[in-house]
Amino acid sequence: MHELPIRPHIRARVLARRGRLHLFDRLDPARTALVVIDMQECFCTEGAPAEVAASRALAAPINGLTAALRRLGVPVIWVVHANASVGGTSDWEGFFGHFVAAELRTRTVESLAPGHQAVWSGLRTDPADITLVKNRYSALIAGASPLERVLRSLGIDTLLIAGTKTDVCCESTARDAMMLDFKVVMLADCCAALSAEEHRDALETVIQQFGDVMTAQAALALLAPPTN
Repeated sequence: MHELPIRPHIRARVLARRGRLHLFDRLDPARTALVVIDMQECFCTEGAPAEVAASRALAAPINGLTAALRRLGVPVIWVVHANASVGGTSDWEGFFGHFVAAELRTRTVESLAPGHQAVWSGLRTDPADITLVKNRYSALIAGASPLERVLRSLGIDTLLIAGTKTDVCCESTARDAMMLDFKVVMLADCCAALSAEEHRDALETVIQQFGDVMTAQAALALLAPPTN
C-alpha cells in the first residue's frame, strides 16, 4: 500500500486555485456509495497475470471501511472486470491485441473471462453489497457497465473510490464520474498502483481536476452525523 502524500507544490497549486485543499465539508450517507474497483483474483492474487502486488495490503483498510459504511447505510459496490469472447476474439481486441504481449495474452484473457470473476478472498463482502461487471477501464464510460444506472436509481450523487490500479481503472472511473456530475472522493489509503509514484501522480491529477483525495478515516468523519 502506498501512502505518499500530495506534494507541497501541488497542494499550493490547489489552494491558490480554489482557496481550500478539500472540496467537501460534509458527505451525506444517504447520497454516497463506495465503489471498489477490480479487487479480484486476477489483480490481487500473487502470480496472477495482471498482479498488482500492493493491492493485497488494501485488505485491512477496505475491510474496515466497508464495515463502517454498512453501519451508516452507505452502499458498497464491488466492480470487477471481465471481457467476453466474440467470434473467437475479445470484446476489447484493441487492448488485448496491442497492449498485452503474446506470452501473457492467453493467460490474461482467460483470467478475465466472464464467470471467472470473484471479489478477492482477502476482502469481506456482505449479502447486501452490490457486485457489477465492467469491460473497460472506466466503469462509467458508455456501455462498460450498469454502474451509472444503479447509482442514479439509488439516488447517489457522491462516490468514494477504492481499488486498483489507482492510475488506470480507479482514475478513469473518477474522471468519468466527475464529468457525469457526481462528487468524487478518491481514498488514498484504499487504492494501489504498480508503484508509489504512479499512485501519487494519479491522486495529484484527481485532486487538481476531478475530485477530492483523502484517507478512509477522513471520509468517514465527513459522513458522521453532525454533533450539536
